[in-house]
Amino acid sequence: MPSPNDKQCSITPAGDSVHLVQLTDTHLCAEPGGTLLGMDTDRSLQLVIDQVLRERSHIDLLLATGDLSDRGAQSAYRRLQGYLQRIPATACWLPGNHDNRQEMAAALGDSGELCGAILAGNWQIVMLDSQVPGEVGGCLGETELARLRDALVRAQDNTWHTLVCLHHQPVAIGSEWLDEQMVSDADAFWSLVDAFPGVVRGVLWGHVHQHIDRRRGAVALMASPSTCVQFAPGSSGFKADDQPPGYRWLELTRDGDIRSGVSRVTGADFNVDLESCGYL
Repeated sequence: MPSPNDKQCSITPAGDSVHLVQLTDTHLCAEPGGTLLGMDTDRSLQLVIDQVLRERSHIDLLLATGDLSDRGAQSAYRRLQGYLQRIPATACWLPGNHDNRQEMAAALGDSGELCGAILAGNWQIVMLDSQVPGEVGGCLGETELARLRDALVRAQDNTWHTLVCLHHQPVAIGSEWLDEQMVSDADAFWSLVDAFPGVVRGVLWGHVHQHIDRRRGAVALMASPSTCVQFAPGSSGFKADDQPPGYRWLELTRDGDIRSGVSRVTGADFNVDLESCGYL
């Protein structure tokens, strides 16, 4: 599978702003009813989608940012594609460390979810692949960094605002065990971003199973809850959290602002093993 796909896509937003929803770290198992730390990941995802449909009146683009299958099963990707079709929006996927690129590509075929960059109004959404096959941690590497540079040149030439999406975090988040897994060439990533001041307005990722909203100068830094199990912030070793599943919404305004927030499922009970020492 290309990395993640060199295909360039475009969508036409319904209004002046671009409305996005991010679903991440769905961890679907090979069969329905499979669990992660005791939580049924099919059920939790469907409850999150129910909440999206209740709360978001319009969505231009749906971002699925990795660890979409727990063990890379093609059946999980096919099931996920069916679930996400409930949301009336173009969908774009990224692989995470739990994913199998070949099985993902085989499940999706030519349906369009694997797109390297999306143009929406005067915004460009760049989908970077940080997966290192066989490794838990992330790295972009020369190919993805070159692709990012090309995208930033295009954005600068066309006066586009840019949102960069990837699976692994490109900054330390204060959880020792997760920070060991961050993008290993993050310095090169940020050097590129800094070389195009004002072009990148936000960076969005998954992997960390928790809500983060920070800034690095003019760049918004955003991480989001998993649609299943959450990780406790600030933990030195693996620790699950009792926060419920959720999703992130984003509004990309024409003048380059990013309005965003996180919504978590309410009115449902979830089983999660809070004493577990890991799940890999």
